[in-house]
Amino acid sequence: MKSIRSGLRILMAGSALLLAATAPGIAAGFDGAIRNNSLALSPDGRTAAVSNSEESRVLVYDVTSGKLARTLDGFVTPRNIVFAPDGSRFYVSDSGTGRITAYDTATGQEVAMIAAGPGAFGTALSGDGAKLYVNNEAASTVSVFDTKSGLALAVVPGFSQPRQGVRLAPDGKTLFVTNFLGDKITLVDTASNKIAGEITGFDKLRAISITKDGKTLFAANSGRNTVGVVDLAEKKVVTEVPVGQDPYGAALTPDGKFVYSGNLKDNTLSVIDTATRKVVATVTGLNEPRQAIVFSADNTKAYALNRDLSVAVIDRASNAITATMKP
Repeated sequence: MKSIRSGLRILMAGSALLLAATAPGIAAGFDGAIRNNSLALSPDGRTAAVSNSEESRVLVYDVTSGKLARTLDGFVTPRNIVFAPDGSRFYVSDSGTGRITAYDTATGQEVAMIAAGPGAFGTALSGDGAKLYVNNEAASTVSVFDTKSGLALAVVPGFSQPRQGVRLAPDGKTLFVTNFLGDKITLVDTASNKIAGEITGFDKLRAISITKDGKTLFAANSGRNTVGVVDLAEKKVVTEVPVGQDPYGAALTPDGKFVYSGNLKDNTLSVIDTATRKVVATVTGLNEPRQAIVFSADNTKAYALNRDLSVAVIDRASNAITATMKP
């Protein structure tokens, strides 16, 4: 009987999300004052998808040629983009419509839609791509969706305006969710879908990343112009690394040796050596970089999104921009 009641609650929550996402007029002006951007790279490194919440389009680049491949229209406030592990599709969240739309990577055709409710913001996929975790900034919840059926498996309450920052631990056992209010990270046990703890001590918390061994978390503090280093065993900030002005990014390189922070106000990227926890290089020539920073699988290139939805291609060896993919 308990499992039936639980199933009914999830079904009712999913139905409410669907009604909210499709209600007439719900998209008009919803959370437009909250600004962010997103950049995702396909696992094979050949396709990049980008967005800015102030624009109603998503651009898709052919990374091999450096050219714009297509433009996807019809968004209100696109928030986050993630590729499926096999690279066959990518998901775009839109907080204005409350929808998560899946697109075929090869053709750009819409292949699925998940009704996540107005306020749908940050997203993260499980390692097998079967589950999609969605922050809802408006409802202060995190929902877990089955990517095959599009149905809600669970709705976890207890957050404070969770926005873009959400990451799964490498072992998939813990979901780390940033809260805009309260400047804290909430830990969710993915087996029970219940809150299992929190980490505090941040100031205007932005992007986060986690090392492959699951021992250390890096978090951008735009309020203190630092990147915080968190000991996950102790669940506390152990040091902070001074970076540029108004840092949003905390992107960890594939080898785990460096963290790149996009500094919005001074148009730079700070490169932090994770061993010494010091800035060892600064990339210049960008236009309002935020948290939208990714790396090629071979670790030779970094890609950073500019304000105009162009993508700067950065040589990792020299930390210099070598090309720019333009709309």
